[in-house]
Amino acid sequence: MDAWWQEVWQTLQAEFADIGDAKQLTQITVRLLIAAVLGGILGFERESKGKAAGVRTHMLVALGAALFVMVPQMSGNQADAMSRVVQGVIAGIGFLGAGTIIKGKDEEEGHVKGLTTAAGLWMTAAIGVSAGLGRESTAVLSTLLALLVFSVMPKIVKRFEKG
Repeated sequence: MDAWWQEVWQTLQAEFADIGDAKQLTQITVRLLIAAVLGGILGFERESKGKAAGVRTHMLVALGAALFVMVPQMSGNQADAMSRVVQGVIAGIGFLGAGTIIKGKDEEEGHVKGLTTAAGLWMTAAIGVSAGLGRESTAVLSTLLALLVFSVMPKIVKRFEKG
């Protein structure tokens, strides 16, 4: 029976051996943390405005997108395979975003709600992909630009509507 447990233990060790060294562990941790934090920042902004998709949703979208691109990259997949993975993430987020869009039946004919939320989730996924691919600076810059769009653009639009 001892040999059986030894075999089970060795199999478990092999199954959890996908992180080979401290460098790889640090890369994985940094990329996932960056994705989660940046997604959380965008989600906090949306939640503070009373929008449906908030901190947790944005964090999960960014984390998921990062993980979807990290795993194949770390498995040594080629650029064409990575391209298909990114395409899949984009399409999947499109379906998630579509669920946030509601066509209103109020006095304004054709009034649509949730487009900004859907676009924000799409952007959050792109930021997660950037972080997952090791492009943390691009992810941070993109987050700052998205925050500008979320917070500054409504003020600019209101100013022009009044005038």
